[in-house]
Amino acid sequence: MSIGAIVAFRVYKNVDKAVTNSQAVLNRFVQKFYGQDATSHGGKYRHHKRGLLEDIAHIRLVRGVIIIKKDDLAKVLSFLNDYNAEVYARDIILTPEDEKTLNKENT
Repeated sequence: MSIGAIVAFRVYKNVDKAVTNSQAVLNRFVQKFYGQDATSHGGKYRHHKRGLLEDIAHIRLVRGVIIIKKDDLAKVLSFLNDYNAEVYARDIILTPEDEKTLNKENT
């Protein structure tokens, strides 16, 4: 039985909607957190922008809710803090399926 962490977060709540770049800030967050495929010159060139979670084993439950290993919690919380996200994090007991998924993603 292992201990993991569940993190629930919401970025848009603390982004000022009146600021014209608020959507750009949210897009940048998604790119840097989850990663994103991008194209340029009308789709002629394709590349992938790596995100933080691509290097961290995680389970995405629903929008804004992930399960991660306890060891990775500080890194994720630090990143979310940079975007003034509303964050709730708790320790959880991982199910055998969760452990298998989180360990498989690192190999």
